[in-house]
Amino acid sequence: MGTVIVGVIVVAIVGTSLATMVRDKKKGKSIQCGNDCKHCGGGCH
Repeated sequence: MGTVIVGVIVVAIVGTSLATMVRDKKKGKSIQCGNDCKHCGGGCH
């Protein structure tokens, strides 16, 4: 039972992280470009 609970928590954390990354990418931010794709010359698109 403990394994299932930990698994659900890990999946929730990963899902939240992915959703945040997708949302930031849509707003024009990216980790690869120092969080600002406007100044990277299009390398992160």
